[in-house]
Amino acid sequence: MTQPTEPIEFSVAADDIVDRFSGNNAITAAVLNELQAICETTSSAESTTEHGRDWWPLAMHWALSGKTPRTPGAVCTPTTSSQVSAIMSVCHAHDLPLTVAGGRSGVCGSAVPLYGGVVLDVTAMRGIVSVDEVSGIVEVLPGTFGPDFENELQSQYKLTVGHFPQSFDISTVGGWVACRGAGQYSTRYGKIEDMVVGLEVVLANGDIVRTGGAPASAIGPDLTSLFVGSEGTLGVITKVWLRAHPVAHFQARASYVFPSFIDGINACRDSVRNGATPAVLRLYDEIESKRSHGLDGTQCTLLVLDEGDERIVKATLDIVRESAISHRGKVGDIELVEKWLHHRNDTSGLQALTRKGYIVDTMEVSAPWSKLESIFNGVRSAFMSAPGARSASCHLSHSYLDGACLYFTFAGDKTETVEEHYIGMWNAGQRAAISLGASVSHHHGIGINRARFMQESLGNAMQLLQGLKSMLDPQDVLNPGKIGLTTQRNNGKPMWP
Repeated sequence: MTQPTEPIEFSVAADDIVDRFSGNNAITAAVLNELQAICETTSSAESTTEHGRDWWPLAMHWALSGKTPRTPGAVCTPTTSSQVSAIMSVCHAHDLPLTVAGGRSGVCGSAVPLYGGVVLDVTAMRGIVSVDEVSGIVEVLPGTFGPDFENELQSQYKLTVGHFPQSFDISTVGGWVACRGAGQYSTRYGKIEDMVVGLEVVLANGDIVRTGGAPASAIGPDLTSLFVGSEGTLGVITKVWLRAHPVAHFQARASYVFPSFIDGINACRDSVRNGATPAVLRLYDEIESKRSHGLDGTQCTLLVLDEGDERIVKATLDIVRESAISHRGKVGDIELVEKWLHHRNDTSGLQALTRKGYIVDTMEVSAPWSKLESIFNGVRSAFMSAPGARSASCHLSHSYLDGACLYFTFAGDKTETVEEHYIGMWNAGQRAAISLGASVSHHHGIGINRARFMQESLGNAMQLLQGLKSMLDPQDVLNPGKIGLTTQRNNGKPMWP
């Protein structure tokens, strides 16, 4: 069974780790006893320091300095929805913040217990509950890790959900849904919100509700959508029903090289708008094509992979080929696809550069096709204009009928003021993207790191989100301080930056 993976080592022993965000983390003995009577609960330094962080790259630098973002007072590990409800009731009664955690693979601080309190570790709530093989619907618990989920689904039922994010090996189904994730095969299978049939959710007052359950129903607003992407701020997801496909028995691959990134964008756009939706359609700029594919630094690579019925796959790749050739593309090395498949989830480079003191992170946004060129040029320039910037590159990772996701990788030089330079680079890149018409995020979510950009991105629609929070969680118990929502737990001021 898969377990959470630590992002990087702490430089000191657990008892010597300190919090980056200070505050009172203590939970009284009486409350701890209440929680321990419900399920396995610990307040050990080893557990609380690990549950005080996720894969946020800035927190990796803190770990190397002997810090974790914020240790909770206790870590509860329930095994049933009723236990989650009971824990929620205790937190509600004692005004204790509650932060949900699964694999803790998020890169924006969503799983960080910013105000201490209780971390609800759902990784003991794991496994497939049932499968409707006729309809292709699988019921699964939120703490189920990607490899465990797909291995069982494919081996026992010959089905796949088709959700394979880069964090697949270390992330959970509940995390996919809560952070509105995207898998690397999303052009064929869709993002996680396209896969969700329904949810079971525990609300802030302890009530257990069920949403969804029928295809394309019209019974008022889609309540399931309230919780998909809410990052644990509106409720705790305790069961998920997902759409599944028959496991593909045919696969085909292709590779193309373009003289410019814009030529490649146009080829991807024409492919999708002409009905070709291959599982993988990944376009790399000249920097990443040189770094990863051995090109000369003036050309851009497009990797293509599709799977399914042989007739559909062959027709799809024919359309992609025609689109590529019509936009100055040339056939490339097909072995690059195989190389990508073997190394696509490797994060060792991030840890290695972090240990050397470099700032490294990624920022993914989505936008209409008509705006991608200006975003590609403007955001790379914005990153490089920030003090200490070392490099900025981009690839197109997910395509849709109306637009695509641009995924930027940026790095900064070694510095004694890592946090200051990190904030500066994020401010430059994210605000440039928003001003040019991009969304604030495509699939990494918001968490702590992007919270300050939510008002800029949503405008007065942010009031609607705040209203939902106030109605469903009036005491602000659920994951306070995240996704740009205001909280009174720090006198109404954001904890960071």
